[in-house]
Amino acid sequence: MDSTNSALLYETERGVDAVDDVQRVLLSEEEIARKVKQLGAAITEDYQGKDLVLVGILKGAIIFLADLMREIKTPVNVDFMAVSSYAEGTTSSGVVRILKDLDLSIENRHILIVEDIVDTGLTLEYLVDILRSRHPASIGVAALLDKPDRRLVDIIPDYLGFSIPDEFVVGYGLDFAEQYRSLPYVGILKPDAYQDA
Repeated sequence: MDSTNSALLYETERGVDAVDDVQRVLLSEEEIARKVKQLGAAITEDYQGKDLVLVGILKGAIIFLADLMREIKTPVNVDFMAVSSYAEGTTSSGVVRILKDLDLSIENRHILIVEDIVDTGLTLEYLVDILRSRHPASIGVAALLDKPDRRLVDIIPDYLGFSIPDEFVVGYGLDFAEQYRSLPYVGILKPDAYQDA
């Protein structure tokens, strides 16, 4: 099924409001599924026999994390952190707040942060620094999306799905003001859907 059919199917099943706000589908369900499978295979190979903890960053990474962990063919533990640097806007405030911390101890364990998108890199850099202070065996990053044009710090994901242009994207867990997360693809949001928000 191509991305146009995917969008139409979603519109038929769930209504048109969210679909009407999407300018165009950037990454189809099928493209994402193929890439997640590839990432899972690479992570499986690299972490075979290691004590791996996936740290999902709420809320945007939940769908990516769920799909990715099913493609990792080695035992994993899962924990979550919630951080905020956007409030309800479209650009990072640069101030990172931890809203939910880990429940598990990560000392001497291999940590893989699972992010939906790397933008400026400020939030990710902050997370890596915080987790490094807890003495894990290693820290890696898996990100579905990367916007290299917006990077303010020198940080690169170890496992990357897609590099994308500097557009405001939603779907597959990514939101604007808590909307659009359930879209099954990644789409570019129409400017009029967020400019007056």
